[in-house]
Amino acid sequence: MRCVIQRVSSAEVRVENRLCGQIGPGLVALLGVEEGDTVTDLRYCIDKTANLRIFEDEQGKMNRSVLDVGGAVLAVSQFTLHGDARKGLRPSFIRAARPEQAIPLYNAYCEGLRATGLQVAEGEFQAHMHVALVNDGPVTILLDSKRGF
Repeated sequence: MRCVIQRVSSAEVRVENRLCGQIGPGLVALLGVEEGDTVTDLRYCIDKTANLRIFEDEQGKMNRSVLDVGGAVLAVSQFTLHGDARKGLRPSFIRAARPEQAIPLYNAYCEGLRATGLQVAEGEFQAHMHVALVNDGPVTILLDSKRGF
């Protein structure tokens, strides 16, 4: 399971110009489910998303989590995180999980974040989405439950 975490001052996702999800300060989490991902991978991404200390404390050091600062999360499914562009110029997506596996794990990711007390807004699975965000910092962190990078 891969996740791109971006610290934002605001973000929103639209499908066909319809607002699906919107947050103020917090995180945008782009989640890609890989074929064979398990509950262990899911827990890793939930824990890291909720507890990454990438918000500044009183001394200006990144020492607080989204939970600590009362932020929210905008979760967006993104199978292209498993695109493999090592050969040629057209990425292969064969490692991305099929929707029947990915949808339950994506939903469980959102529910797991909510269980920590976070407000979670969502995109729309398998839709062509437009994500707008103001990256604060900028701060962008890459997560991989299999530690591939």
